[in-house]
Amino acid sequence: MNSRERILTAISHREPDRVPLDLGATPSSGISAIAYSNLMKHIGREELPVQIYDVVQQLAQPDMSVLNQFGVDVLDIGRTFNERPEDWNPVTMANGAGAFYPAWFKPVRMDDGSYQTYDDDGLRMLSRMPVGATFFDQTYFPYVDGFPDNYDTLDAEMGRIMWARHAHSPWDHAGDPGFWEKLRENTLKLRQSTDKALLVVCGCNLFEWGTFLRRMDNFLMDLLCDPYNVEKLLDQLMIRHLATLEKVCAAVGDIVDIIRFGDDLGMTTGPFMEAETYRELFKPRHKILCDYVKSHSKMHTFIHSCGSISLLMPDMIEAGIEIFNPVQTNAWRMDPVFLKKEFGNDCTFWGGGIETAGVLNSKSPEEIREKVLERMEIMSPGGGFVFNTVHNILPDVPPENVVAMFDAVNEYNDKKK
Repeated sequence: MNSRERILTAISHREPDRVPLDLGATPSSGISAIAYSNLMKHIGREELPVQIYDVVQQLAQPDMSVLNQFGVDVLDIGRTFNERPEDWNPVTMANGAGAFYPAWFKPVRMDDGSYQTYDDDGLRMLSRMPVGATFFDQTYFPYVDGFPDNYDTLDAEMGRIMWARHAHSPWDHAGDPGFWEKLRENTLKLRQSTDKALLVVCGCNLFEWGTFLRRMDNFLMDLLCDPYNVEKLLDQLMIRHLATLEKVCAAVGDIVDIIRFGDDLGMTTGPFMEAETYRELFKPRHKILCDYVKSHSKMHTFIHSCGSISLLMPDMIEAGIEIFNPVQTNAWRMDPVFLKKEFGNDCTFWGGGIETAGVLNSKSPEEIREKVLERMEIMSPGGGFVFNTVHNILPDVPPENVVAMFDAVNEYNDKKK
């Protein structure tokens, strides 16, 4: 099988010739720029630039030759943008190593060594990265004091939110003239040049946008105390999400294999909400989004949600979600044996291969090998599994452990021959 066939076979709940593998196809299945820099030194590829394509999370865009070296089977179509040297500016990371930001991203270095970003008028601080930190924090919440009387300025306020203002590719070019035509042109060229599966990241967050606009503490209370205004906000978000989906499906829906939504619904101790709250407020809207994709494209639906979400998964699957990431196996009621038994016939697990926090960053290479082989034995039978770490590879993960992880995946796959 080629990589695209391998991914699609796994999603169809059949066992491919090898368990497919992801690194960097989404901003929740990638690698910290610091960890990537260390990895490139370790494998003798120091000549490759460390391009920080996701500036909020400080994630590297892995070079295609590195993806091929490790046997990665899927690509984010956003990598087809920012391809020229002048699209990048040099920067020094928290560990002192050199890297590159997209040329449009110009945070302000403060006297204390922290970095901040501001609105165009300079009056609002939008995000901040403290000294020594490895990601930016959101600092501006437009509706922190209450829901607005109307949503006439919602587009402008959403544009000030860190996750939208500092969007990763291809969305950092969404305002360019001819963007949608360029997106299709680039994706067609990518599909013709590779046999890897293609993925488009499309957001469509609902719960998370509530937390971005109102702040987490307020929006969690809103779910219980003010569902009327929650629904008004969600309806406004759906108008915008469906308008974006219409353009995405028209531009690349026939040539991209997977569309990735995002909505962190879980904590390590359980979901952020009761299952009934999800059913009332979010499930109907997730179903509308999934139904639109299935009616207007060939793409499979993928959702990123951190934390313990197994109590919500039956409803999410009914809503049309096919693929779950990052499969946070160290959270409550997210044991891999339980997940595979309970949901293995109904969805694909994209992740859960090994915990990057507490395992990949702290165990020995031999222990990493054992953990990966054990997890592959649990998750891969019958298909429905794409190997990836539990969320992004953290900055403190030793490069030898990253290599040990990929070696273990290949060892398992070689035994299948």
